[in-house]
Amino acid sequence: MTITNENLTVRPATTTDAGPLIAVLAEAFREGPVADWLIPDPDDRGAVYYRYFRDAFHHGLEHGAVYTTGDQCAVAIWYPRLAPIPADAHQRLETLERIAGAYAPKFVLLEEMFDAFHPDEPHHYLAYLAVDPTRQNRGLGTALLTDYHRRLDDLGLPAYLEATTMRNRQLYLRLGYTAGPTMVLPAQGPTIWRMWRGAPTSGGRSPFPPTKPRRGLS
Repeated sequence: MTITNENLTVRPATTTDAGPLIAVLAEAFREGPVADWLIPDPDDRGAVYYRYFRDAFHHGLEHGAVYTTGDQCAVAIWYPRLAPIPADAHQRLETLERIAGAYAPKFVLLEEMFDAFHPDEPHHYLAYLAVDPTRQNRGLGTALLTDYHRRLDDLGLPAYLEATTMRNRQLYLRLGYTAGPTMVLPAQGPTIWRMWRGAPTSGGRSPFPPTKPRRGLS
């Protein structure tokens, strides 16, 4: 389905959008505390991030829902998480080693922590929201989220995400999310804010669900 207003079109992405949208993802996430922690050397970061987000984009098309704007300047990758999903840890390790090389251990740790603290309650998961850095602060990300939130409200389902900066945390709070317990990445890593937009209820929205870390993490 395509949603259009006089200024913006939101539509499902396809494989023909791969080039522009992978570039948007890689550039949008290239700067910030998580990027600095994952790959301290900025000269290495661009190539590794392009490979990482190429994998993320195609995985999203195959297993989730990917939306973009008509000008391909923003992209959101969502996954339905209606039940816990078993992961093939060995296969993912091989993929991350191929993508990130010497930086793979931190990518593995990041993904394992995200998985360990993921809520079990049925929801849709916003894995990535990215806007071309030259087009930020124009409402493109908000438009993508508002469109998908409308779908979730129609289904009576909540949304979950991890915010990696205080600025992003404030954006999600304005869009109806509440903040849950935080995560702190090891080895002097940054704080991650876990965010939940509850399902509609007669009294407002469902609260952030209790979550116990899996795989022995605490």
